[in-house]
Amino acid sequence: MFAKRMQNLGTETAFEVLARAKALEAQGRDVVHLEIGEPDFDTPANIIDKAVEALRSGYTHYGPSAGLPEVRKVFAEYIARDRGIDVGPENVVIVPGGKPVIYFPLTALVDPGDEVIYPNPGFPIYESVIRFLDGIPVPLPLSEEKDFSFDIEDLKSLVSEKTKMLIINSPQNPTGGVLSAADLDAIAELAVEYDFWVLSDEIYSKIVYEGNHESISTRPGMLERTIILDGHSKTYAMTGWRLGYGIMPAELANGVAKLQTNCTSCTASFTQIAGAEALTGPQDAAQAMVAEFKVRRDLLVDGLNAIEGISCKRPRGAFYVFPNVSSLGLTSKEVENRLLNEFNVAALAGTSFGKYGEGYLRFSYANSQENIRKALTRFAEFVEAVRP
Repeated sequence: MFAKRMQNLGTETAFEVLARAKALEAQGRDVVHLEIGEPDFDTPANIIDKAVEALRSGYTHYGPSAGLPEVRKVFAEYIARDRGIDVGPENVVIVPGGKPVIYFPLTALVDPGDEVIYPNPGFPIYESVIRFLDGIPVPLPLSEEKDFSFDIEDLKSLVSEKTKMLIINSPQNPTGGVLSAADLDAIAELAVEYDFWVLSDEIYSKIVYEGNHESISTRPGMLERTIILDGHSKTYAMTGWRLGYGIMPAELANGVAKLQTNCTSCTASFTQIAGAEALTGPQDAAQAMVAEFKVRRDLLVDGLNAIEGISCKRPRGAFYVFPNVSSLGLTSKEVENRLLNEFNVAALAGTSFGKYGEGYLRFSYANSQENIRKALTRFAEFVEAVRP
């Protein structure tokens, strides 16, 4: 029935677990949702108001595939100021959500047989798209001992003449890890030496709790070989608006825009106007959201580490924790299933993010403090019930 390439296409397990949790709720169960990576806040009012104004002002028609010129300008000015790099509107492509900035550049650059190095555990769509394009996915193990960064010698050992791209994600999903300045320096040196692209997924760049976010695009020789993925879903609680953007060399931006023409035509015009307001308007709501996430992070990490046999690093960014549950004597998938089915807590097995996620769970703390406390109580009961 399907084309052979469909056999290579993966999925995002969070939505599958969400569906299972919703089915249990429909049976009357009280499920705590810590599986989905979606802020539980409303989109700030000024952004909604701007969208309504845009709709009433006629932003209901097609726009250019790369994005509305005036919005590309706003996004370019924001990135230039925020990252400290020299980019203009010609470097911006506005797309419906963040995932097209994975799919379109990979489609434009990766030929069958090209190797793409990606973090593992990592966002599952990276590997899925690489395989779909008949590229060769090369997993780069992330280590708990290194706060879920990687060993630079491991990276060096994976680079070859076939390496077309390296994907990095900082702050990272699923671990909350943040790459250090030294990590970025080392990656940049390798990228320049071996002449490969870097796709830098910076969708969580504004959700950092200690220090400041750094982009690899600032390193010497990297602006011309870096694709920055950013968007509004996480920072501004705009998941349903489907608004993302990529920053890349102008020639590649033209190719990505052509792919958008073939796939979606363009991104909804009124959402782009709202997105410009998000970047230029008041930031107090977004900053308050991050402050609340930090409180929840500490509540969850401290609670997990208080449970005998469970250890959890304190992540520096994003809104996930990645506790080590290997002492329970169960696979990560078994923990996920039993925790949901028997104790009504929805979480994700570490292996949802690759083979190096075995022995871990991902909890999203994009939920209330009350629900996090409830989940911790239930998880402690689960651990007590299954501990060898």
